[in-house]
Amino acid sequence: MQASFSFFATRRFFPLFGTQFLGAFNDNLLKTAIVVLISYQGLSFAGMPPEQLVNICAAVFILPFFLFSATAGKLSEKMDKAALARAIKLAEVAIMLLAGTGFVLSSAGLLLAALFLMGVHSAFFGPLKYSVLPQYLKENELVGGNGLIEMGTFLAILIGQIGGSLLAQGGPWAIVATTFAVAIAGFGISRAMPPAPPAAPDIKLSANIATDTLSLIAEAWRLKDVRAAILGISWFWLMGATYTTQLPTFTRLHLGGDANVYTLMLALFSIGIAAGSVACAKLSQGRLQLGLVLVGSIGMSLFGADLALSALSHYQGGLISLGDYLAKPGHWRVIIAISGLGFFGGFFTVPLYTWLQIASPDAFRSQAIAANNIINGLYMVAAALASAITLMLVDNIAILFLGVAVLNIVATLHLIASAPRIWRERSAWLRRLPHKA
Repeated sequence: MQASFSFFATRRFFPLFGTQFLGAFNDNLLKTAIVVLISYQGLSFAGMPPEQLVNICAAVFILPFFLFSATAGKLSEKMDKAALARAIKLAEVAIMLLAGTGFVLSSAGLLLAALFLMGVHSAFFGPLKYSVLPQYLKENELVGGNGLIEMGTFLAILIGQIGGSLLAQGGPWAIVATTFAVAIAGFGISRAMPPAPPAAPDIKLSANIATDTLSLIAEAWRLKDVRAAILGISWFWLMGATYTTQLPTFTRLHLGGDANVYTLMLALFSIGIAAGSVACAKLSQGRLQLGLVLVGSIGMSLFGADLALSALSHYQGGLISLGDYLAKPGHWRVIIAISGLGFFGGFFTVPLYTWLQIASPDAFRSQAIAANNIINGLYMVAAALASAITLMLVDNIAILFLGVAVLNIVATLHLIASAPRIWRERSAWLRRLPHKA
């Protein structure tokens, strides 16, 4: 069976892809612009120093995933997902009006409120975007669909981060116009999404956030394959959060690169994940191939370790420009390592997302993805705490990266123990590759 992306331009996929891409782009455009204003242009709130306020921004955005994911999962089961998507994107337009007011008035309070609401927006859209794929795509298109969604997401994150940084330097009106236009475009393309009937229209909504969240996780944990997929995906986000959070400081302290070198490293990592996601979908030949999770894990550990070992000591001297960095042959080891790390991250995550969708009962799929989002958030918080403690003890980001690469082996062994099927299918994808006579 040949892997094909012929469904990409069809109405049953492209409007979802475009809606997701523009939403992720706007999320990161807004977050990055706010962080740049805080870090470089003196935007303040309640007398907090910039470094503390930046951390508050990160917390404000991720908090809604803990508060509202359980409700979001139920709502995606109860409503037509296309109609829900349009309502969520219309809310984004209103949020960007609030954010625009905050930018024009230089009001950190309004911008933090808008950032929180965009977190709510993402918490509600997250379960929908993955749970609707099995309704829109045929079984042999599902891996390809996940690969394209992952590709689009990481490219949108990258473009949003770069765009947010550039726009923040051009005055408030450039940011206001762009974020509002993107929100309008997202709402417009969401209107083309085909109907996606509810899987559980009689499900009861509840205002008890804590009970709903605990019940949701307990229900997901009872499904062995769902639990294993969530554990694997959450580990991927823990690794990704560790690398992306520390990358600016790692570039400065260990690579000796300036801000443009950091942008290159971020781009290589994001493009690597995008390319790996598509390559994984191609190699899967239209079927779920859990053996590719092992390929991804091995690649992440090898390239992650090499990235750390290539810059183990602190750099001494003035910061290097992008041109000078690229001109030195020894630096290409770092470039290859971070590209490979991202590339094999795509191999690791695409089969796990597909498995989560397939393993979840129809009436629980959105809730399973909501549970995944909650656990992802917990792992990302754990990554931040563990990184802070590690750096207090060793004061060396390269050693932190090396530790993550080693722990990835342990986490993968635990994943195999939780789901022996991954090991049993370790070479199935090889047997399905086309052979020339």
